[in-house]
Amino acid sequence: MSATNPRVGVAVRTKNRPWFLRRAIADIVAQRYVGWSVHIVNDGGDPSAVDALVSSLPEEQRRRIRISHNPAPSGRSAAANQAIRGLDTEFVVLHDDDDLWDPGFLEVTIAHLDAHPDDVGVMVRTEIVYEKQEAGAFIETGRAPFWPGLTEITYSDLLQVNRAVPISYLYRRSLHDDVGYYREDLHAVEDWEFNLRTTLRHHIGFLDGEPLAFWMQRAGVGGEMGNSMYALASEHEHFDRLVRDEALRAYVEQNGPGLALYLARYIQDEVERQLDERRGPGQRIIDAARGWRRRQRQR
Repeated sequence: MSATNPRVGVAVRTKNRPWFLRRAIADIVAQRYVGWSVHIVNDGGDPSAVDALVSSLPEEQRRRIRISHNPAPSGRSAAANQAIRGLDTEFVVLHDDDDLWDPGFLEVTIAHLDAHPDDVGVMVRTEIVYEKQEAGAFIETGRAPFWPGLTEITYSDLLQVNRAVPISYLYRRSLHDDVGYYREDLHAVEDWEFNLRTTLRHHIGFLDGEPLAFWMQRAGVGGEMGNSMYALASEHEHFDRLVRDEALRAYVEQNGPGLALYLARYIQDEVERQLDERRGPGQRIIDAARGWRRRQRQR
């Protein structure tokens, strides 16, 4: 596929992070597969920095990149949807401005979807890359596998926790016509909730082997230069609970509270039982004595 007739649309959301954006564009340009276009949504950041960055690129690259400037931030999910809606390609992928790919990512994932028409998308083995700021740049400090035991993408696994990040996931643009877009009322975990809706109806392929996607993390870095794993930790917890509570209430409304009430007590009792077994008889005696002394002091 030629660069003039792209099959892949790359959605990039950014805000006041020109250093990361420059690295992300270089990452896309370095792909062996050349049939791509990019839509950058600058979500309330300085427009001049983004324009200057893209203007400095060679003309062949520059004409394949579209920029949308939002005068005020619309939020992570809204910016992602805006970027995707501005793409008219067979496949889409959300490339956050601070994450990276192996040069073969697009080539390998597109080949998989061409060979597996029943897969709505495909995720790849991912590696966490830790980095820190030094002398105005970010340098790598270490790596770790992300879900090293992962062998497939299933709805049941995703119910527990998200096992993928957007940088690892290429999917068919038509998926949005079926399950909708990212929920714009969620300012974190929007990709997890989208993946739950997807896997309820469709199969997502998984490519094992060497990592082809790299999730960049910066511990202790907050604000605009942080990554969501750390900078949005409280939001992740809040919206994770919100999504689960919504689903539980919808289930109870349809089926009654019986199962939910039973499981809530059963899980509590089972956790306490397992903790009790791990403590052993000696520790249980000590715990009982401590409890007796606390009650005596409270009298």
